[in-house]
Amino acid sequence: MSAGPAADVQRSPVPVFLYHSVADDPPSWIAPFTVTPRTFAEQLAVIADSGLRVVPLRRLVAAQRGGPPLPDRSAVLTFDDGFADFRGTVLPLLASLGLPSTLYVTTGVLDDTDQGPFPPGSRMLSRAQLGELDALGVEIGGHTRTHPQLDTLPAGRLRDEVRGCGRHLEDLLGHPVDAFAYPHGYSSRAVRAQVREAGWTSAAAVRDAFSSADDDPLRIARLMVRADTDRDRFLRWTRGDAAPVAPFPEIARTRGWRAYRRLRARLNVPYQALS
Repeated sequence: MSAGPAADVQRSPVPVFLYHSVADDPPSWIAPFTVTPRTFAEQLAVIADSGLRVVPLRRLVAAQRGGPPLPDRSAVLTFDDGFADFRGTVLPLLASLGLPSTLYVTTGVLDDTDQGPFPPGSRMLSRAQLGELDALGVEIGGHTRTHPQLDTLPAGRLRDEVRGCGRHLEDLLGHPVDAFAYPHGYSSRAVRAQVREAGWTSAAAVRDAFSSADDDPLRIARLMVRADTDRDRFLRWTRGDAAPVAPFPEIARTRGWRAYRRLRARLNVPYQALS
């Protein structure tokens, strides 16, 4: 028997776009996950021309938690890590179009941008700049303290990464922060339980898939925009094509990949994830 129109609406694909750096001259380690300012502006134009309506992340999360339904053909813009080009390049483009966004910050970069969790020479936001972005209405979310692969950590370290970054951001910004993103997109049932217990009300993964109003708010599927994401693929994403729609079960390959990374971590030869 057909699930009916209401169910179809709930499973409508919601592209949650994931960006990292937007720059012409990124450091080599993040270059594969960087788009140029020109490409980013072109992608925003494609979104506008497609008829997608960019909504705040919180609207998607509210719908996933049984609240008001999303507008038809919604999309969300998210940015990971806390690169300084968000302030100088990304925000002016978003502001010119009136587009909301969520910025997930790795709080270790806020203590000393030269000695944070990313390689030397990485250009990251400062504490003052983050406060400015918050005042301008950008939603600030947590992305752990040191950007580890959370699903390979012992319980104590996991707790510190998940809770510590939240406390740091709330102390800095002076208000609650409730949106979280998993570094590298990696999570597990135990990680998601720790995120829930820490008080985060949403958590973004990757999954290279569309989210939906039926998606898990603690494992929000996103589409990672990379340096090699061509115009055709991006255009298909805006049409709700070329990727699965969450929720869907975790596949055996994902579980196997987690086991492999955990084993390497126990042997003290951790897998060096890039993004």
